[in-house]
Amino acid sequence: MLLSLISLTDSEIELVTSAVREWCRWHHCDIDSSDGRRALTAAIDLVQSKHPEECLLPELTRRLTPPNDTHG
Repeated sequence: MLLSLISLTDSEIELVTSAVREWCRWHHCDIDSSDGRRALTAAIDLVQSKHPEECLLPELTRRLTPPNDTHG
């Protein structure tokens, strides 16, 4: 995961960390938890695949929400 961060620009790293912090805040988990690490990995993948900034958090939520979770 950390090797993936090396390939990102400073602004992309900021996008990743901002999205993960916000996702963790919404889901009441610590960024160092297993859920926080999953969010970090997913956010890195999204940024590397050039998802637009405004779509990052919604797409992160979509990817990490279990299919049977109707609370979002």
